[in-house]
Order: sequence, then structure tokens, then C-alpha cells
Amino acid sequence: MRIAVIGFGGVGKAFLELVHDKREVLEAEGINPVINYIVRSQGGIYNPQGIDIGDLLTFLKENQDITTYPQGGSKDISFERIMEEGDVDVVIEMTPTNLETAEPGLGFIRRSLEKGIHVVTANKGPILLAYKELYELAKNNGVQLGIGCTTGGALPSINSGVIDMAGSNITSIEGVLNGTTNFILEEMADKKIEYLEALKKAQDLGIAERDPSLDVEGWDTATKLLILTNVLMQEDKTLDDVDVQGIQSMTLADIEESLKYGKRYKLIGRSSLEDGQLKISVHPELVGPDNIFYNVNGKNKAVRYTSDTLGDLTIIGGASGVTPAAASILRDLINIHRGYSYIR
Repeated sequence: MRIAVIGFGGVGKAFLELVHDKREVLEAEGINPVINYIVRSQGGIYNPQGIDIGDLLTFLKENQDITTYPQGGSKDISFERIMEEGDVDVVIEMTPTNLETAEPGLGFIRRSLEKGIHVVTANKGPILLAYKELYELAKNNGVQLGIGCTTGGALPSINSGVIDMAGSNITSIEGVLNGTTNFILEEMADKKIEYLEALKKAQDLGIAERDPSLDVEGWDTATKLLILTNVLMQEDKTLDDVDVQGIQSMTLADIEESLKYGKRYKLIGRSSLEDGQLKISVHPELVGPDNIFYNVNGKNKAVRYTSDTLGDLTIIGGASGVTPAAASILRDLINIHRGYSYIR
């Protein structure tokens, strides 16, 4: 299996480490991963015989500029080179998310599918803005599009919806889809601290970004929810269709009032059919011990599907961080090799 890695941030490096550390697991699956390309915006690495991952990981301990890697590093390595050579089976696309244009990731995914190359992506933008187009491109060219990392990382939310809810009509999707906000709300409740102090702790631990707005204002949850909704409920909604309220206005007084009644706040995304109309929202909600989301703790996430024939399906867990995100990329890669069809 010849692989090109596009985008090489924290998740990309974690993916390389996983491929290196899980070599025996991959061999047992009958997979011999040969990473021919690693491409960043300013160049990359190309080795038609396959990059020596162990050697590269050693190099990266002292050097961050992969274009100076002596075994194939160059500022001239680009996505265009991949398209010209045509010597990969899978493109793993991990460029930064752009929720307005989805570029450059959308262009990379589109052209790869058109060329008959499988794609696995961690990038929410292209899937949010152009999933139907990309689905048809993959279908028409006989390849697969793995998107499991876009809706919760290690939590198998999209895969379980596609595979385990097959044949049913999903009438509602609801979930705690953002580990950062879940951690902050729990810290406020357990440590009796205000929002800004809990946010700072999350940032210090690397759970929250320096600019946490996408998480705390609810947009990360809304994006994941929309992808799930459009893929699993065959909709074509946008962020304009979502009523979004984040947790940035929550106070310790709000939290303490909820605890008096044995309840907790959770940031919940919900898409539900009501009288034939689809309503999509992201709000902090009070839940008690009888609610399945009450025990979704720390950085964990959860999603619940309700259907017409299979009843409810709830998945809880899924670690957060660059390694679990990379593991979800590897999971899609293995499942494509196994012959699972995300595109039918």
C-alpha cells in the first residue's frame, strides 16, 4: 500500500509513529505501508522506494524542516508531484481546516479521487462543504473516502452510523462531540472554579487551543454534527442552519445551581426530525443521572442515534489528542484495506 501524507502537523507526526510502532499489527492485516511522500506547504520528502520512517523520526528529534531530510527532502516536493508520478494508492489529507472555502484540502481530495486514489482525511472543511460532490467522485472512480477522524477522532461516530445503522432511517442524532468543552464544564463543577480558570487549565494541559473559540463557542460541535447529519440523514445543511450557543458565558453560579439538583451541564449537539422538519442546535443543556450523557466525563465524547427500525445506538468514549486522531486515520486505512465500503 503506497501512501502520500499531505499536511504534517502534530497528527501527521503521530501517524508516522503509529505506522512505525504498529508494523506487526499492519503486517498481520496483510498491509505493507510504504510512505512515498510527505508534503507540507513549503516542500516535503519523496522516496519512490518508501521513506524509512524510523530514520525520519530520529531526524525529527533534532530537525523540524523536513525539506532538509537527506533521504529525499526538498522544497520542490509538492502535491503536483504526486499527481504527476501517480505512484500512490492512498492519499492521507491532514491540512488545516478552512470552514469557509475548505481549501487547500478540498482541491487535494477532489483531484486524488478523480485520479482513482483512495483518500482518508482528518479535514472537516471539505466534508462539511462538499461531501456529496466528493462522495460521487469516489463512487464514480471506484475508490473509498474515509472521514472517521472528522467527527470525533477516536470515537467511531461516523463509521458506526454508516455501518451499524445500515438499512434504518435515522430520526435524530445527539451527542457530546467536543472534549474540550466537556473538560472545562467538568472542571468548573468539580473544582468550583470560574470559566476562565478552567479554560486556562485546559490550555495549559494542551486540551484547549490558544485560540479556543471554535471549541468554546460551539462551532466545532456544530461542524461535527453537520457532517454526521448530512452523511447519515442525507441532508445538505450548512452552519447557517444551526442554532449555536457555546459555553463562554457559563458562570460558576450557573454550575453550582445545577449541582443543587444533582445535574450537570453538557454542550449537546442535536439534529432531530420534528413534524417532518429537521431542527439542528448546539446548546449547553442540564442533564441528570438518568441521561446517558451525564457520565460522559473529562475529554470523552458520545453520540446517540435514534432510528425507525434499529432503535437507539449510543457510543461513548474515544480519547482526545493527536495520537487518538492519528489512530482514527489508521483505522480508516485498515478498514479500506479490509474492503469495507464507506462509499457504496
